[in-house]
Amino acid sequence: MAMVGLFWITEGCVYLGAKPTGSAPGVRLTGEGVEVLGDGQGGRFWGWDEVRGLDVRDVAVRSSGRRLASMAFDSVVVLLTGDGEHPPLFTVCVETERDGTVEASALAAVAGGIHTPDEYALSRTLLARLADGTTPVGQLLGWRREEPEDVAPTKDQRLALLREWTTASV
Repeated sequence: MAMVGLFWITEGCVYLGAKPTGSAPGVRLTGEGVEVLGDGQGGRFWGWDEVRGLDVRDVAVRSSGRRLASMAFDSVVVLLTGDGEHPPLFTVCVETERDGTVEASALAAVAGGIHTPDEYALSRTLLARLADGTTPVGQLLGWRREEPEDVAPTKDQRLALLREWTTASV
C-alpha cells in the first residue's frame, strides 16, 4: 500500500484517505465504481457510469513549513499529555444522477492529516478525472502492482505521479 496525495493505493483498490478497518468510515474506488464504507454510511455503491463527480471538503491544507510545525506541535502535545487523537475526518462528495450529491466521511491517512496545497489541488483534479473516465482507477492500481510492496514514494515522486495521472490521455 502507498499514499499518493489523498489516495491510499493497494493492489486491488484505491481508498480516499486511510483504508478503513472495522466500522470506520471510508470511500473505496475500484475498477467497477465507488463504494461508501463504515457504520451509518456504508453499503452504498455506484458504478462509474452513474458517477457524475467526485470531490472533497474539509481537508487540512498547509504549506510544507506550516505542515511540519503543526506535526511537531502535535507530537509535543502527545508526549506531554499521552493523549493522541484519531486521524481527522474529511468529507467526500459523490455526485450521482440518481441520488444527487451524497456526502461520506473518510479518515485522513497522512501524518497529522495535513496535505500540501500542490498535492491537494492535484488530488482534486485526479478525482474529477476518475469521475469523468479520463483517468481510470486501473492506472493507479497498475502503478501499485509494479512497485515493490515495502517502498513508499518520496514527496517528489508522489507529486510526479499525481501530475502524470492528471495529464495522461486515455
